[in-house]
Amino acid sequence: MQIKIKSGSYKIRGKDVELTGMVFPLVEHFKVGAQGGYVTVDGRAIAGFPDRNIKIKIDGPNDYEKTTAKTTKREESDEETVERLRERFDILEDMTKACKKGTVRAMIVTGPPGVGKSFGVEKVLNKHELVHDIAGDGRPMKFEFVKGAMSAIGLYCKLFNYADKDNVLVFDDCDSVLQDDLSLNILKAALDSKKSRRICWNTDSFKLRNEGVPDHFEFKGSAIFITNIKFEHVKSKKLRDHLMAIESRCHYIDLTIDTEREKMLRIKQIVGDGMLDNHNLPEEIHQEVVDFIDINKKHLRELSLRTVLKVADLAKAFPTNWQAMAENTVLRRA
Repeated sequence: MQIKIKSGSYKIRGKDVELTGMVFPLVEHFKVGAQGGYVTVDGRAIAGFPDRNIKIKIDGPNDYEKTTAKTTKREESDEETVERLRERFDILEDMTKACKKGTVRAMIVTGPPGVGKSFGVEKVLNKHELVHDIAGDGRPMKFEFVKGAMSAIGLYCKLFNYADKDNVLVFDDCDSVLQDDLSLNILKAALDSKKSRRICWNTDSFKLRNEGVPDHFEFKGSAIFITNIKFEHVKSKKLRDHLMAIESRCHYIDLTIDTEREKMLRIKQIVGDGMLDNHNLPEEIHQEVVDFIDINKKHLRELSLRTVLKVADLAKAFPTNWQAMAENTVLRRA
């Protein structure tokens, strides 16, 4: 049986969300519990609800009615989307802290370019280094962002240099290490779930001898992989097998910024949080920059935080005609 909610709510992310007009499969009719009246429905039928039976808060049996209408699809509100994105980035920062402490060995962070994946990780690591510098014990807290292509032996040497427990290697769009068989085997050893993670290089190498790197060592550090690749969407079987081998050894965070709407809400959130404060522009110009991005979002070369910064740079450099300058530099030709 399908029922239509005439008046009722359900708590999503800590907030009561009004469900008036929505249609659910009925599981159990109205009852009164310790928290008041409710009707039980199947939440699995609608995206955005838990994959189980849920209790919708209502005042009485007259707050819902039987219907032949199809189950409705609930759209996430802007506020809920912003809260979801903020929660994901908070989790990213917490997981980065855990990597720095060594309680988390490895993490994969995936999402589209220009949404702040690297910024969140770097902010946490820099903060840890600042606190350590103030403590002044003389031992640097090491981390490094590795970008671009890297060979297997280069990966081996890099892992050796950052093998201590409080070290973190961040592979930022360095996807070559995820696609090479030898590099993958080295990473498998470095990220193994065993207590001791021993890495070996069993081939004679002038580079290792020249740099004083041993042919085996124990890796106690942590690794973070920041990538634009959605692992589950990779079509190449060989690459998918490589990625699955690494994913099985890592915590996986998908920042869930997949649509134009989500990217735009993320931009509004970050600008509202003070992203453009260092530009020393009037507050109304901040809003004009966001409005320019929003109006032209379908014609931008890239809808991202990087584009926002580019437009803000133009607003500071060319106060009277920055919009014309932006139209010629960040928009695609018709």
